[in-house]
Amino acid sequence: MAMKLILSDRPFHIPIKNVDSIKFIDLSSLEIANCVGCFGCWTKTPGKCVIRDDAVKIYPDIAKSDTLLYISRLKYGGYDTVMKTMLERAIPVQQAFLRILNGEIHHVQREVVPKKATIIAYGAMDREERDVFEHLVERNAYNMNFESYQVIFSEESQLEETVKNEVKKWEKS
Repeated sequence: MAMKLILSDRPFHIPIKNVDSIKFIDLSSLEIANCVGCFGCWTKTPGKCVIRDDAVKIYPDIAKSDTLLYISRLKYGGYDTVMKTMLERAIPVQQAFLRILNGEIHHVQREVVPKKATIIAYGAMDREERDVFEHLVERNAYNMNFESYQVIFSEESQLEETVKNEVKKWEKS
């Protein structure tokens, strides 16, 4: 069964009709430590982070989801802290081995389902910051196994409505 995953840097009250196939995770409510760069997930415990916190429950969901919705405040052209920390901690879904993909070197995925991703960035931002973020998502798409993706920018006052509209699209598909 296909799994759809919503990772958010803040809580939302989104009515989700099909709770069996859509999972919402509020990262701000979890304990997620920073990656320490030990590469234990590649050498000591392949595919598993050596840090035992809430992140170890999340990155397997990222790997097996075929549809993703990331919701993050835009900060300096990148994901805000809690989302960036989680995405860095998802490195166990990749292997230490490298491959050539579209003429570039990227890590081999560890049973990662190809994904349709939507990234909603919100907060105060100018055109340059949006451009930097779009480029970041484009570069990350290879290592996150996005077969397609879109970036949506939202004012914070419109964020909940923007998120609800994206989730409604999922319910129709």
